[in-house]
Amino acid sequence: MTLNPYIEAHELRELVLKKQVRPREVAEFFLARVEQLNLKIGAFAFMTVTADRALADASRLEKMNASDAAMLPLFGVAYSLKDLVWTTDIRTTFGSKNYQNWHAPADAELAVRLANSGGILLGKTTTPEFGLRPTTEGGLCPPARNPWNLEHTAGGSSGGAASAVASGLHPVAQGSDGGGSIRIPSACCGVVGIKPSRARITRAPQEGEAWAGLSTTGPIARTVRDAALMLDAMAGMMPGDPYAARPPARPFVEEVSAHPKKLRLAVINHSALGPVEAETLAALESACGVFREMGHRVEPLTLDSGAMLGKYARVIVGASVSALSIPNPDLLDPVMRGSYQWGAKISAADYIRAVTAMHNTSREIVHALMPYDALLAPTLTRPAVRLGTLPSNPDTAADEIYGWIAFTFPFNSTGQPAISLPNGFSKAGLPLAIQIVGRPGDEAGIIALAAEFERARPWKHKHPPI
Repeated sequence: MTLNPYIEAHELRELVLKKQVRPREVAEFFLARVEQLNLKIGAFAFMTVTADRALADASRLEKMNASDAAMLPLFGVAYSLKDLVWTTDIRTTFGSKNYQNWHAPADAELAVRLANSGGILLGKTTTPEFGLRPTTEGGLCPPARNPWNLEHTAGGSSGGAASAVASGLHPVAQGSDGGGSIRIPSACCGVVGIKPSRARITRAPQEGEAWAGLSTTGPIARTVRDAALMLDAMAGMMPGDPYAARPPARPFVEEVSAHPKKLRLAVINHSALGPVEAETLAALESACGVFREMGHRVEPLTLDSGAMLGKYARVIVGASVSALSIPNPDLLDPVMRGSYQWGAKISAADYIRAVTAMHNTSREIVHALMPYDALLAPTLTRPAVRLGTLPSNPDTAADEIYGWIAFTFPFNSTGQPAISLPNGFSKAGLPLAIQIVGRPGDEAGIIALAAEFERARPWKHKHPPI
């Protein structure tokens, strides 16, 4: 049987369970796809396409009995890890020349869970250095290119993951998000990305509260169902985690079939941090029309969460970057080096004040959103930028970056779940996106609403011209 590179994860799983396709065939098919396209799009980091591991995973799966296989959510599904995730048998470079041959002392619990979910690991995807940029370029890795236009970024910092999924290199990928780094590349590449609630997925043993709780990990996929399926495989806390999230009432993938009651939705469309392009605004209004046609009540809301939280996020991220162990700062990417040097000037007292102010301001924002079932917003203020253009000047890097991601990073501060969905194309042929933000802990609600939007405005038949 010839596989379709754009097959959905849940469909692939069923084929493998029914023995219509062997796990080895899945591994060989997608490894060949990676070999064919990776140099063009830069999705996988140097030397971290793990063909031997993929074939070993496939061999292990083929020896399992049917009843055990049926219990695994990603049985026979090819996937990737971002090159920020600790792995002992595969190097973890963090996209940095300082760590180009480093191996972690332990596997991240997340990596263990995905291995135990029945997936087939193809390798580790490209990231900007330490995941700092919202575009995947600079540092050790090649730039991750947008498959819809190779001169444009795939976004970041999970740019390699989103480019790979959009290009049919595999159905699902793991990404991480400290200021939008799952949602930004998902928006740029026309795929689905979920930033879960704070503490939904453990960071053990790699980190405690990554970036003071701003950063989490999550799934990237081409459809809402596949993203929910992968979230189920990843979710769960570990004893001693610094934050807690209430377990879901049922698997997230089951929410895809739910039909939400008539909801009250807020919508925001502006930020003092940067202008929102006309095409982005028009796409948002069009999507709001779809939600109204579904019977939901959509109300404009004046809430500039980006402006409220921006100064605190900058201090927290800068201080967190400066705390990294960097053997040779001269090898750092210029954008990373600037943040590293600036962060080193932040005192411990200033950092604590920023964390406290962030949490207090986040409470205000969550309180303002409580009358609504969910919030709608653009994911980005404009489509994917050209590679090499953001920032245009290292001295203005922070202002330029926060102007582009004004609608993503605030919900890392509040810890709310958020999902980015494809929402049409610009006149230049680049994907546009809408973001749905849920109440704290309510991934179930935004998954159900996102699936409803996906049914009304399907996109899975649209593929990049590569």
